[in-house]
Amino acid sequence: MATYKVKVATGTDFFSGTLDSISLTIVGTQGESHKQLLNHFGRDFATGAVDEYTVQCQQDLGELIIIRLHKEPHSFLPKDPWYCNYVQICAPNCRVYHFPAYQWMDGYETLALREATGKTTADDTLPILLEHRQEEIRAKKDFYHWRVFVPGLPNYVDIPSYHPPARRCRNPNRPEWNGYIPGFPILINIKATRFLNSNLRFSFVKTASFFYRLGPMALAFKLRGLVDRKRSWKRLKDIRNIFPATKTVVSEYVAEHWMEDSFFGYQYLNGLNPGLIRRCTQIPDKFPVTDEMVAPFLGEGTCLQAELEKGNIYLADYRILEGIPTVELNGHKQHHCAPICLLHFGPDGNMMPIAIQLSQTPGPDCPIFLPNDSEWDWLLAKTWVRYAEFYSHEAIAHLLESHLIGEAFCLALLRNLPMCHPLYKLLIPHTRYNVQINSIGRALLLNKGGLSARAMSLGLEGFAQVMVRALSELTYKSLCIPNDFVERGVQDLPGYYFRDDSLAVWYAMERYVTEIITYYYPNDAAVEGDPELQCWVQEIFKECLLERESSGFPTCLRTVPELIEYVTMVMYTCSARHAAVNTGQLEFTSWMPNFPSSMRNPPMQAKGLTTLQTYMDTLPDVKTTCIVLLVLWTLCREPDDRRPLGHFPDIHFVEEAPRRSIEAFRQNLAQISHNIRQRNKCLTIPYYYLDPVLIENSISI
Repeated sequence: MATYKVKVATGTDFFSGTLDSISLTIVGTQGESHKQLLNHFGRDFATGAVDEYTVQCQQDLGELIIIRLHKEPHSFLPKDPWYCNYVQICAPNCRVYHFPAYQWMDGYETLALREATGKTTADDTLPILLEHRQEEIRAKKDFYHWRVFVPGLPNYVDIPSYHPPARRCRNPNRPEWNGYIPGFPILINIKATRFLNSNLRFSFVKTASFFYRLGPMALAFKLRGLVDRKRSWKRLKDIRNIFPATKTVVSEYVAEHWMEDSFFGYQYLNGLNPGLIRRCTQIPDKFPVTDEMVAPFLGEGTCLQAELEKGNIYLADYRILEGIPTVELNGHKQHHCAPICLLHFGPDGNMMPIAIQLSQTPGPDCPIFLPNDSEWDWLLAKTWVRYAEFYSHEAIAHLLESHLIGEAFCLALLRNLPMCHPLYKLLIPHTRYNVQINSIGRALLLNKGGLSARAMSLGLEGFAQVMVRALSELTYKSLCIPNDFVERGVQDLPGYYFRDDSLAVWYAMERYVTEIITYYYPNDAAVEGDPELQCWVQEIFKECLLERESSGFPTCLRTVPELIEYVTMVMYTCSARHAAVNTGQLEFTSWMPNFPSSMRNPPMQAKGLTTLQTYMDTLPDVKTTCIVLLVLWTLCREPDDRRPLGHFPDIHFVEEAPRRSIEAFRQNLAQISHNIRQRNKCLTIPYYYLDPVLIENSISI
C-alpha cells in the first residue's frame, strides 16, 4: 500500500466553497489511483479552507503527473460552484507535488490538472502529457471564440446571448447588475456580462465594490439635479462642486492653474496622455508658423530656426481626428476640430504652447492663435486642444492601446497556451479581469445608451472611427516603450517623469522576463521550435492587428531576444501602460474645462470675438459634464480585490529559479517605488501614476 497525503485549497473569495461532492484520481508514471471521494465528517471545501485527506493506493504510482478532480451532485442539493486554488500531494517518498487550478468548477464535471512544473511541448515525452495539453487547448478553443467588435478594431471574446452549457453554469451566489444606475438617465445594457465564463468574471468583492459605489454617487447627482440641466454652466467655479469630497493635491492644482500656459504644456509630459508629443525638426507646410509670430515667446537672442535646430520645439498634431462628423447632444449640434499645437521647451524647464491652429488646413478662416492674443481667444484655442486631447486619450491611448489590445493578448493566451506552458504561467496574472472590465467598458462607452452616444461630440460611430484610424497606424515598436521615446525624439527631454518611470518599470519587467525566458528557452531553436508559442503570436497578429503587415507585429518569433521583447511588451501593455493613462483620470478631468468631451460652438474663424459668455456657451452643458465625470469617476477608482504589480498570490511557478526571479522582481519594483516617492517630495505636482504600488497587475478597471 502507498499512502498519499492530499491538501485541497478552496478560494478565499465569498461563495468560493461548495457543498457538492469532490473526488480525486491521481495519475503517475507507474499507474493510476482509483477515484476516491474526499470527505470528512462535517463541512468540506468551505471558503478559504485547506482540507487534508489521505488517499490509499495499491502500489506506488511513481512520479505524479496529472490529477483529476471530479465534481458531482451531493444528494438532493442543487449545483454549487466551487473555486479551487490548488491541490498539493505528498508522495510516500515525501516529495511534494503542486497542482495549480485557480479556476471555477461550475457544473458537474471533471477537471484534469497537471503538475506545476513549467514545460513546453519539447519538454513532454509521455503520450499522456502530450495528449493532455492538446486536449486542454482544444477545449479552450471550443469555448473561447473570437468575435468582430467593430470592423477595423481588435476582435474580442464572443459572449453568447444565451446561458453557457450546464458544465459552465453561472454561479447563483455571485452578484449581478441589471445595468440600471438608480436615478441616472442612462440605462446601460450590460446583461451580456452575466454570460461570461466564471473564470473571466469579477470576484464577489470586486463586483460589489464596483457597482455598489457607482449607484450612490449617481443617485446623489440625480438628487442635486445635475443630470437634468441641459443649460450652460453659469459660473466656472460651480464646476468645482461636482465632486466636493473628491479632492487631491493634483485635482486642486488643476482647478487653480488650468489657464496657465506652463500647466497646459506640463500635461503633455506628465498628464493623462503623455505619449503624443514629439520633437519637431521642421515646421509642417500645413501649419505656416513664422518666426515673426513666435519670436516674442522664444526668449532673447534666438529664433524659431535656431530653436528647431537645438531640439527645443515640439509638436502635438491631432490630424487623426480630422473630418469626423459630430452628433447632437441634448438637442444641440456639437462641433469638432483637429488642431495642431506648437510648443517650446524653454531654459526655465517649462514646456510652453506658442501657436495653435484649429484645423489641418490653413487659410484665412483658420487663424493661428498666439499667447499674445486676447485672453479669451487664447484660452478657448487651448480648450479646443484639450478637447482633442479627450479623444486622443480616451479613444486611443486608453481604450484602444490598453483595454482592447490587452484583451486580444489575453484571449490569444487562453486559446493557445496550456496551463503548464511557461509563458502562460508568466502572463496569466496580467490578464485577470481584463475581459470582464472590457465587457462593462463596451457597455458604458460603446453602445446606443452609453457615454459616447450621450456625452461626446463624435457620438458612438465617430468615437469608434477614431480608434479604427489609430489601429491602422499602430506599430509594434510604438508599444515597445524605449523605442517609442526615441522615435518621438523625447528620450532626453528634462522633467518627463512619465518617461523616467515607465522606463524604470519596463526595464524591471524586461529583467524579470529575461530570467524566466532564458530558464525555459536555452537557445533560439527552442523558441522557433515551440508550436504553441508561434500559434499565440500568429493569432495576435491575425485577431488584434487584423493581419496588417505595416504594423511591424511579428508573425513568428525566432530568437530569445525577440521573445523577451515581445513578452515584456505584452506585460507592460497589460499593466503599466494602462495605469499611466487611467489612474489620474478624475484628477485631471474633474475640472471639466481641462478635458471637455464636447464643444457646442464651432471653432473660431477670427480673432477678437471670444468673451467669457461665448466661452461658457462653448463648453459642455451641465448634464453632459456630469455624465462624463460620473463614468470617469467610476472607471478610474480601482475597486477592492486589487493585486499590485509583482504581487502574485496564485502559485503557478514552483521551480526554485523562477521563484527567485519573482522575488527579485518585487525588490526591484520596491526600489522604483521608493525612488518615485523620494522624487515626488520635491515636486509641486507629484507624478505617481507609475509607482508600482499603484499599478495593477492587469487591466481590471
